[in-house]
Amino acid sequence: MDFSNRFIGQTKVTFDFEFYSGGVACSIELASAPISLAYKSYLCKQVKFNSNKYYHNIIMEERSLNFLEEIIEKDLAEGKYKSIHTRFPPEPNGYLHIGHAASICLNFGLAIKYQGKCNLRFDDTNPSTEETEYVDSIMNDVRWLGFNWDELHYTSDYFQQLHDFAVVLIKKGLAYVDDSTSEQIAAEKGGIDKPGIESAYRNRSVEENLELFEAMRAGKYADGEKVLRAKIDMAHSNLLFRDPILYRIKHAHHHRTGDTWCIYPMYDFAHGQSDSIEKITHSICTLEFIHHRPLYDWFIENLEIFPSHQYEFARRNLTYTVMSKRKLLQLVNEKHVTGWDDPRMPTISGLRRRGYTPESIRNFADTIGIAKRENITDVSLLEFCVREDLNKIANRGMAVLDPLKLVITNYPEGQMEELHAENNPEDANSGSHTVPFSREIWIEREDFMEEPPKKFFRLGPGLTARLKHAYIVKCDDFVKDENGKVTEIHCTYIPESKSGSDTSGLKVKGTIHWVSAAHAKTAEVRLYDRLFQVENPAVAEGDFKDHINPDSLQVISKAYIEPWLATAKDGDRFQFLRKGYFCVDRDSTPDNLVFNRTVGLKDSWAKEAAKS
Repeated sequence: MDFSNRFIGQTKVTFDFEFYSGGVACSIELASAPISLAYKSYLCKQVKFNSNKYYHNIIMEERSLNFLEEIIEKDLAEGKYKSIHTRFPPEPNGYLHIGHAASICLNFGLAIKYQGKCNLRFDDTNPSTEETEYVDSIMNDVRWLGFNWDELHYTSDYFQQLHDFAVVLIKKGLAYVDDSTSEQIAAEKGGIDKPGIESAYRNRSVEENLELFEAMRAGKYADGEKVLRAKIDMAHSNLLFRDPILYRIKHAHHHRTGDTWCIYPMYDFAHGQSDSIEKITHSICTLEFIHHRPLYDWFIENLEIFPSHQYEFARRNLTYTVMSKRKLLQLVNEKHVTGWDDPRMPTISGLRRRGYTPESIRNFADTIGIAKRENITDVSLLEFCVREDLNKIANRGMAVLDPLKLVITNYPEGQMEELHAENNPEDANSGSHTVPFSREIWIEREDFMEEPPKKFFRLGPGLTARLKHAYIVKCDDFVKDENGKVTEIHCTYIPESKSGSDTSGLKVKGTIHWVSAAHAKTAEVRLYDRLFQVENPAVAEGDFKDHINPDSLQVISKAYIEPWLATAKDGDRFQFLRKGYFCVDRDSTPDNLVFNRTVGLKDSWAKEAAKS
């Protein structure tokens, strides 16, 4: 990364670096004074340069290399590889979730850091569960996260080559066609303390196996009638070595190859060989594949092909949700959610629709790091990451979700004035907008109490508070309906207390938001919360669906928003002052804006947990 000659003559330059960690070097020439910086194993938060001092206020958080980075640096230092090549290999049978996002960030991030390559490869070996819809969704998710693949591949690209590999094993006497049923194969496999039983078809001749395998390919047999198995060791301590199935017959239409093939390789046979074909140097998988690695190595050794090597890391699990594709599919099919992109789902498409940013997800993945032991991460960390990012980029606006009318009795009827509102105090370049102010406004019902406690700093009989961007008001009276519900409060305002030019000398502790009743626009607001009530629904007592949070979605059909917000477009993000972060949903129409709550301003769940 070279910044040379970009800032010559400038007296001050501020950089915000967002690197994964380590291995970064940059050379900067500033005011004719060359400055060279090299970072090794650091995550650089902020660097400020000044022409009088060559550098100052460099804030860095030291980070040790994770175990994969240690392996990669050792391999490169010893000349094992000239460059690294990773891959992200999803199955196109569902939508990606936050765990996949972490894997994407890991594989692509390592390739970026070490100036290598990363492929996107679809493991499309099961035609009955795969759809083009999932392929398109996965590609969109990877791009949205900010990554581009160096090469795009499908395991189906290698169907002929994988078939030829199977033939090599048959010719070496290391594979055979088995006519046993799936039940027989399972029964004969044995157990941890019990060796397996060799199949009655295990000792067929090479010639017969070649002939039968080609007949399988030609479609002469029905699904399940025959399989091709590796011939290894039915007494092996690793049960995966007990003559694993390499190919099965499946007369199903494939989303890319159509009806060309009716035999398909099993994942364990296709995975390692596909890595080898692409010359993947570091094949990164989750821990459940640790016992599969010796089998992949056996295939590579006996096929005498490029020795791609697998490394395992712990799956990233998250509290208050489930990550299993099967469980997520249940939620969709049984209508507990509206679809794969329901904002309560942990899918990337769901998080995107809810208002999460790619930067927040990348930061989350980088923060949790990688480990060799299974763990579960508190979802509050993910919420913190998006809150931190949105605080920097989201414009502010006012919306009243539970309205109560406030009448300013001493403000002239029919008068309106436009007040100045800063779009984003965290961004000096965000600009500003105007907010109409009038005699009657909407405030949040929770900002008024008929009998307020001692430390209530909002409105109640005799209490004062500031209206954001506007004036200080004092509550003089209120009106109730026949049911005793407060329907209106009456206040007087202090004309000299206008925000930005206050000469009243009054000091108030509370500030509340509001919307002019005469100018307010309406919108639907969807208040999303955590989908489950328990931290780990996958292991909680009973069916996991028993623990769905009944309050995970509350819909406010008529909220009042300031006019400026009515121009928002699909995907725009805002902070509704004092309420949280929201984004415009794709269900919006010109006549009915829909806002989704991304996250509250504070972690309300932590507060509840502290109470209990």
